[in-house]
Amino acid sequence: MTIAAKKITHSVSPDGIELKTALLRYPRFIHAEELTHRILSSTPDMIIEINDGVMYDRNLSRNASSSRAIPVSRLIEDILRDTAMPIHWGKNQRGMQADEEHRAPIFIEAIDEQNLKPCFLELSPEEAWILARDKAIKIAQAFDESGYHKQVVNRLLEPFAHISVLVSATEWDNFFELRDHKDAQPEIQALAIALKNAFAESVPDQLRPGEWHLPFVTEYEREWLDLPTQIKISVARCARTSYLTHEGKQPLVHKDLQLYHDLVGARPLHASPAEHQATPDVRVPGQVGPYGEWRVEHWQAPELHGNFRGFIQNRKIIERQIYARAA
Repeated sequence: MTIAAKKITHSVSPDGIELKTALLRYPRFIHAEELTHRILSSTPDMIIEINDGVMYDRNLSRNASSSRAIPVSRLIEDILRDTAMPIHWGKNQRGMQADEEHRAPIFIEAIDEQNLKPCFLELSPEEAWILARDKAIKIAQAFDESGYHKQVVNRLLEPFAHISVLVSATEWDNFFELRDHKDAQPEIQALAIALKNAFAESVPDQLRPGEWHLPFVTEYEREWLDLPTQIKISVARCARTSYLTHEGKQPLVHKDLQLYHDLVGARPLHASPAEHQATPDVRVPGQVGPYGEWRVEHWQAPELHGNFRGFIQNRKIIERQIYARAA
């Protein structure tokens, strides 16, 4: 079972705002909990709620591997090689947290192969989990052999599968405060610790406005490809959550560009992979206006920050261009 985080890209703006992109692998059964994480911040880029004060969206940008896209046989191979299971077998109690570890045996009704009579298997939690996995695999294979699509069949396998998730954000403190905590589910706390460790010794790349945070674009590609092409291939690779192709091969630029156009040229627009590319915005200092009024310090293009702080997000640029063409 794997809970891991790998640094992909780490950048910092002239204002000292860090943008981090990481590739995560963790049990799919905690994905819903990871998805619920949102941040409300009092630092302005985009207003999303007005109650007692003004709050701003700092949600994480994510792209995840999909059960609908993975062939049944390949997902089964991955599950058998690396089965997702709990790291803490909590004892039943009131509330959401299971503080006490539980090691009571689990009794499963079965048929004695020698005398063909009913019996009970006494299993450890790990053994019972693996038994459930094997039964799910058998039923999934039966569905597959009967011609059902993987978007149906793979749902049976999800409790035992991992998911790969690419995540980018400028705001992480609240995530770690909530998830690296004793009350968090143990698996998601382990994920938060792995993510924190992935950037513990990282030195961010210094970016100026016009220089871009581009996950999965190599230094060699930055030297010989023009900037628009770099941005497009980054979008394509973020959609795959990998530098490599789905077949595990080195990517071809023209194939990445085709995938980009399939995503961005589609209607409806598939723009989430374009959230990970960004360039620092320019901070305009406070100044006296033409009528003697004081104009406070502000960002030059806060409407293009999306869910980032201090960075112009590629997705917002694309959306603005599409809306301008439609107007």
